[in-house]
Amino acid sequence: MTSSSLSSTAIDRSDHSEFPHLMLKEIYQQPEVLRTCLAAYLTGNRDVPINLNLPIELYNDLDQIHLIACGTSRHAGLVAQHWLEQITGIPTRIRSGSEFVSAPLPIATNTLTIGITQSGETADTLKALTINQTRRSELGDRFQARQLGITNQPNSSLAQLVDHILPTWAGTEIGVAATKTFTTQLAVLCCLMLDLAVRRGVIVSAQLQQWITVLQQLPEQIARILEQEGAIKDLAQQLVNSSHCIILGQGVNRAIALEGALKLKETTYIHAEGYAAGEFLHGPIALLDQQIPVIAIAPEGSSQAAVLETVRKVQMSGAKVIGIVSNREATPDLFEDCLVLPAIANELISPFLTVIPLQLLAYHIAVLRGLDVDRPRNLTKAITV
Repeated sequence: MTSSSLSSTAIDRSDHSEFPHLMLKEIYQQPEVLRTCLAAYLTGNRDVPINLNLPIELYNDLDQIHLIACGTSRHAGLVAQHWLEQITGIPTRIRSGSEFVSAPLPIATNTLTIGITQSGETADTLKALTINQTRRSELGDRFQARQLGITNQPNSSLAQLVDHILPTWAGTEIGVAATKTFTTQLAVLCCLMLDLAVRRGVIVSAQLQQWITVLQQLPEQIARILEQEGAIKDLAQQLVNSSHCIILGQGVNRAIALEGALKLKETTYIHAEGYAAGEFLHGPIALLDQQIPVIAIAPEGSSQAAVLETVRKVQMSGAKVIGIVSNREATPDLFEDCLVLPAIANELISPFLTVIPLQLLAYHIAVLRGLDVDRPRNLTKAITV
């Protein structure tokens, strides 16, 4: 197995009018909308650096957080679950809206329930939130519903249902496959996590400023990844005839493995599956042969070793392995091709960056297959029925 880095071939996308598809235009809008979203919640005031305009009563004495979402929004929720549990220490559970309807999460005291939906009209999420509210309405004060919504449409049905709304400020997203609304959902959820962490006293001012500095660097770092679109298009040429694909992540990037697989399924109709790298060894690795490419998300950080260990075992199957890494020199012989991300100061922030090449890869494979990338078959922008 030979190993080579992807070249940094650039495609000039400075003029948005030249984008052939809405999905690609919206991928390229991510630096801009992320700046807008962060500016809405980061004040620049060192005394009060985050302002979500939420009442303290929403946060008081929290015992649990419940997240309800579907599809790409659920994957944003999985990233947030990792942040909330690892940074704030608040037990956090996530369930898809459709599963909550048939199997609601157990009622717990002092619970903040967060509904995440880009459209604010996702029927399963709205129904789940309604059920949660109804179940709690006749119980005591400690069980009453505290419901927060995160959406790109602040005037949607979600806003009529929950107590408070945090808009994502992504602007209109027309392409069916969510891209810029995903990264702005992450931004809002990260600001919420940091606000909770400060109020609970689990991070100090200097640590908060470090997080904010890293967040404010993200738009420029995403722009640098977009400059590698030519190399990602070349990689798409290699994968265009694949029928299956495996994406591996670990820790906070397990959710990005799932999101990358969803983008491939939605836009290219390739059967793709995302797995936690360690869990992949417990059965699913039996799927592999030389015909199934594997993409490994392995930025530097505490989770990298587990991903690389799995990659070493994957190599034995003869599968083509592609790496998404932040330091090429740390993995000299493990990947046939690599996409190198900008340096990541905080591994927990890496999902903002690791998702971008997967969005572009899905887009270019779909185009090479001659598919309608903006309107995939059987899908609508919001499932409202």
